[in-house]
Amino acid sequence: MSNSILVVGGGFSGLTAAIEAAEVGYEVFIVEKSPFLGGRVAQLNKYFPKLCPPSCGLEIQFQRIKKNPNIKFFTQAQVTAVKGEKGNYTVSVRIEPRHTVPNSADLSMLAGALEGEVENEFELGLAKRKPLYLSTPFAFPNRYVLDKNALSQADQLKVGASAFCDLNEGPREIELSVGSIVLATGWKPYDVTNLSNLGAGKIANCVSNMQLERLAAACGPTKGAITRPGDGKSPRKIAFVQCAGSRDQNHLNFCSYICCMASLKQALYVREQYPDAEVTVYYIDLRTPGRYDKFMRKVRADEKINLVKGKVAGVEEDTATGDVIVEVEDAVKGEKRKVRYDMVVLATGMQPSLAGQKLPFDVPVDEDGFIVGGEEKGIFAAGCAQKPLDVMRSAQSGTSAALKAIQTVRGR
Repeated sequence: MSNSILVVGGGFSGLTAAIEAAEVGYEVFIVEKSPFLGGRVAQLNKYFPKLCPPSCGLEIQFQRIKKNPNIKFFTQAQVTAVKGEKGNYTVSVRIEPRHTVPNSADLSMLAGALEGEVENEFELGLAKRKPLYLSTPFAFPNRYVLDKNALSQADQLKVGASAFCDLNEGPREIELSVGSIVLATGWKPYDVTNLSNLGAGKIANCVSNMQLERLAAACGPTKGAITRPGDGKSPRKIAFVQCAGSRDQNHLNFCSYICCMASLKQALYVREQYPDAEVTVYYIDLRTPGRYDKFMRKVRADEKINLVKGKVAGVEEDTATGDVIVEVEDAVKGEKRKVRYDMVVLATGMQPSLAGQKLPFDVPVDEDGFIVGGEEKGIFAAGCAQKPLDVMRSAQSGTSAALKAIQTVRGR
């Protein structure tokens, strides 16, 4: 029997599971595929229930990890194979090179001197990044990553002369012996380019809800200014389209639970930044469970936020102005109409990160990619790997998974 626990995924639920287990004395390994911990929460401007910036909650978690010798984490890492049985697993992990030396200094000057640029995955297509980068100012580990493939010929010379970069570093393989596994693999935004009737991927001023989070974030591509991606203008009339691809057998069959609250929150982002702006939210059903009902009443009290029960049939672009024209059927008034907006936000759903992936774990998943079993093998799902959840409930599920993992390694 191994007393160690593996947590796959370094988002909020994974970090919670790891910290909870480590703080009662168990050795924990975190394997995260991206260069930094924090997951999707790190991309948000604010998150429920307190509407804190992500740096607030994540900094606390990062400090707890730094201070706890029981936690070891591997970034840019993926599990490639799992062998063994409950209580005695051997896990193979591949770690991609970071190409910067440990404990390297502030490399912002070198990063700024590089000429190469590629699409910034963290900014969801709204900006470019340099080959040498941190995703956010509060990134953890606070160690630059060098994207070797994005370097120009001139950049290679600059980087090669730096004592803090290592172009020859290669990938490495390690093996971990663990007794239990927590799968906190998280979620990904549904691919908006599949929603061709809603203008996704074709209309510059039609963005996803996660892209709006990045526009509103102080460390985002516009330094917190919510502007039209097409021309940088300040929008004064914005529409939110709920269930964009969700509850739809051609896209996502399920309700993602958080989309209504996310749009109401974002409507307030707009109103706080532009006091004269008008916001319309087109919805099928508004779902604001429990404590969030109070938040919805706050939004409804704003005279410039209009909640309309209606199905959006299509979205078009006025190429002359960049405006977005929404075709909608008002379910209450029983009328169809076309309305012009400066900008449209599509409330796309949460798709499990495991959807469509070949798994090294022997766990069952449903048709949507959510984990639906594995506990008898000492493998436990946490957070949005098991179902759509908000941040608070993701943390709670991380604690639950940690407790089950501990019980497994103790042989109970």
